[in-house]
Amino acid sequence: MPELPEVETVARGLTGALKGKRFAKVELRRKDLRIPFPKGMAAALTGRRVMRIYRRAKYVLMALDDGNVLIVHLGMSGRMQIIAAKTPPDRHDHVIFTADDGTEVRFNDPRRFGLMTVAALKDLDEHKLFRHLGPDAMSNAFTPESLTKALKGRKTSIKVAIMDQRLVVGVGNIYACESLFRAGISPKRKAGTVAGARAAALVPVIKEVLAEAIAAGGSSLRDHVQPSGELGYFQKAWRVYGREGESCGCGAPVKRIVQGGRSTFFCARCQG
Repeated sequence: MPELPEVETVARGLTGALKGKRFAKVELRRKDLRIPFPKGMAAALTGRRVMRIYRRAKYVLMALDDGNVLIVHLGMSGRMQIIAAKTPPDRHDHVIFTADDGTEVRFNDPRRFGLMTVAALKDLDEHKLFRHLGPDAMSNAFTPESLTKALKGRKTSIKVAIMDQRLVVGVGNIYACESLFRAGISPKRKAGTVAGARAAALVPVIKEVLAEAIAAGGSSLRDHVQPSGELGYFQKAWRVYGREGESCGCGAPVKRIVQGGRSTFFCARCQG
């Protein structure tokens, strides 16, 4: 599933293609994705100008000139791609946006775990998709103090805890592994013990890892590509993720365990 850096990359790529333009045509090529499209969505979007495109949590948001916002989640395999004119639609191109200058952006999602819906921008904080979320990992609200407070008394592992979107938004599996490695914290440590100096070490590292990944266009594994079609390349900078049996640089082998149903990669020597 695309994580925060990948979604941020998509939002930035779409900004150059669609910001300030109107949707001349919106084509829904099926009635739903993970959830049904709102009734009349294509007609409601047609003619609307895109005022801003940005990321919130793992969603791409397009603020429109009528006070509404188009909410897009990429799911497991979704892509938003800028397509050359007159390219025949793929069978997994489920939504096609055509701007007033002819720019075409397609939402392609083979597994259909993504979603697309519309809401009033003023009510977004209370929307069911967002009201339960913690502070964004890239925001000023995510601090050592906020993390310490969120983790207090929690007996689950720190790796599982920082992937809980109710505590902090945007730290997916890859970036949790990489951040804990750089901070020298064992992924098996009880979350409630990550406070004080440990929290002070972890928070800036999480921000650093995510910023580096965004600058690299995200990590391309199975499905992620930028709207331009270019791959992300942060996977070339991974120090532990996906490197079981290799050295992280200290000479000890990277180990793999399973936590919360997800693979965790770490160095027992560096993260003791």
